[in-house]
Amino acid sequence: MTVAAVIEQDGRFLLVCERSGGRLVYNQPAGHLEDNESLLEAVVRETLEETAWQFEPEAVIGIYRWRHPHNRETYMRVSFAGQGTACLSDRQLDPDIEAVVWMDLDEIRARRDELRSPLVLRSIDDYLDGNAHPLSLLADIE
Repeated sequence: MTVAAVIEQDGRFLLVCERSGGRLVYNQPAGHLEDNESLLEAVVRETLEETAWQFEPEAVIGIYRWRHPHNRETYMRVSFAGQGTACLSDRQLDPDIEAVVWMDLDEIRARRDELRSPLVLRSIDDYLDGNAHPLSLLADIE
């Protein structure tokens, strides 16, 4: 299970440039759920670790299943919309992160072949289409 944060400010989206499969790709701040961690905790942690931005989730954009065409692994991803509330610029980023960038939709579409997966653009398109499900959709059962 993976999580991702869609953060928009002034028409630009927060992305990371990261190394994956030996090449540089663009992705939302995203990563895997850790043991005993809620989806909300995971997306807040991953965003901070990858971008140094504190993230306040506001809505669930979508839940996506995608099968990687090369390694044939299936991924489940929950994408969240929310606000980047503060950047802790002195924070060390995850070692796979090469850069943190803000891009507008046209720039992202122009780099379609450099996106980590089709989930990146799909999450943004769904966000722009107004998909915003309440966080109460998620439940942690102990």
